[in-house]
Amino acid sequence: MNDTRLNANVGLKIRALRLERGLKQADVAREIGVSPAYLNLIEKGKRVIPFPLLWKCLRLYQQDPEAFMSSLGEGTVDEALARLIEDPLLRSLDFDAVSLERLSAEPKLIGTVAALFQLYKNTRSQLDNLLTRISTEGPGAPGDPALGRDYSPFDEVVDFLEAHQNHFPELEAAAEEVRIDGRLGRQATSEDLRRVLGERFGVRVESKSFSRSSVVRHLDPDEAVLQLSPSLTEQPLKFQLAAAMGILVVDRSGLAERITAGARIRHVETAKLIKVNLGNYFAGALLLPYGEFFREAQRTRYDVDALAAIFGVTYETVAHRLCNLSDPRRRGVPFHFLRADAAGNISKRYSATGLRFAVQGGSCPKWAVHVAFLTPSILRRQFSVLPDGTMYFCFAKAMVNPIEGSVERGTAWSIGMGTVADDAKFLSYANGLPTSQAEIKRHAVPAGVSCRFCERTDCNQRAAPSYRFAFSFDEYTKKESFFSPLMHKDQKTAPATKGRNRSAGQQP
Repeated sequence: MNDTRLNANVGLKIRALRLERGLKQADVAREIGVSPAYLNLIEKGKRVIPFPLLWKCLRLYQQDPEAFMSSLGEGTVDEALARLIEDPLLRSLDFDAVSLERLSAEPKLIGTVAALFQLYKNTRSQLDNLLTRISTEGPGAPGDPALGRDYSPFDEVVDFLEAHQNHFPELEAAAEEVRIDGRLGRQATSEDLRRVLGERFGVRVESKSFSRSSVVRHLDPDEAVLQLSPSLTEQPLKFQLAAAMGILVVDRSGLAERITAGARIRHVETAKLIKVNLGNYFAGALLLPYGEFFREAQRTRYDVDALAAIFGVTYETVAHRLCNLSDPRRRGVPFHFLRADAAGNISKRYSATGLRFAVQGGSCPKWAVHVAFLTPSILRRQFSVLPDGTMYFCFAKAMVNPIEGSVERGTAWSIGMGTVADDAKFLSYANGLPTSQAEIKRHAVPAGVSCRFCERTDCNQRAAPSYRFAFSFDEYTKKESFFSPLMHKDQKTAPATKGRNRSAGQQP
């Protein structure tokens, strides 16, 4: 039973019990110590009911807890048991064949345990969401413990973009106006963009070597001069010209101030970072006009390489633009986007799929965005499943750009994208892969967000102990990863340790 349906079932049954007894909502709320509005949300299934509050309701209605919980189940006993034992959090219960046989003979018990466990997961999910909200309330707030981070200006910008679904109609309209006025075709060249900068914005473009510096673009709005590094090749050069144009549009129109008017900005750097992102957004909208790009994206089934060739831009530019397709009239497949380096550091991220990313302390090495470094320039694709059962279809490609023949002096990024598994059918990259939920689940790679908060007990690449488990180990028992929690079933197979001089600090 999914979380939403369970909440609705609990709420409906609580409401039915109240109505059976002819009690008013306000009277029940007073008896159990909550507001009538909160009880109303619970009865409508819009709030998770905490365990203590549930017990108060059941006592008030003189309802047997076991009967109530077992009534929440759905499907057959075998289905309920299968869902229960497949959950990663319950695999540590060490069920053997005899235990399962006994449990399967107790349908009411199975329903009760399954419902209680789902309520527990719902409550913990609600707590995680609350901690996320707390982490964003004011300067100096602690980071989201589920992500292991402080709330930085970059995090604030990401949250700002996600709040707007990464779609800004005013910028789309401004870019379309410049395209039409500048007579720009589908594959506008850098010369076309230089011309538009001069004719429409009065900006002179110069080539300048920034000696012993990684600067590739410098715009002087007072002198109306744009300096660009001669090392830029055609595709990145076009983007830098278009992004500079975007900065000028945002500056001269006051667009940034209007877009951020309702935002609660906590860091002084955030406003400038938002302006940079809006300038880059404009560049994407100028080089990849929404209507035309949306049609080609659907026609090619979101083939990033094909779209890059059609519009004459980089793979990364297309990947970014695919995350902008949130116009309610022409909405594209929702994607999450990641850019990571070979060390696993994530330098760009965006999520329209609900996937949460680790920013500090390392992310899960099982994701395609990290595995892609094993095969540079070859696209990796995979289904991934999180501990809570959520499944995603992900694809990634590593881009290596040497300087003077040296990879170490150049750049190496992996661009990863993904969507919920149900939407994989809309993507060309999913051709030849499983389509049924059962087959997808069987082939999905078990993944997580971060080792520190992962619930998996037997990951062979765990790099740190999880806060979800007490860290304990036995020096006589070796798991694939030293940091995997030692479960009861693992200890049963270990040799007897009574009387041995055990060193708690010794690694296996």
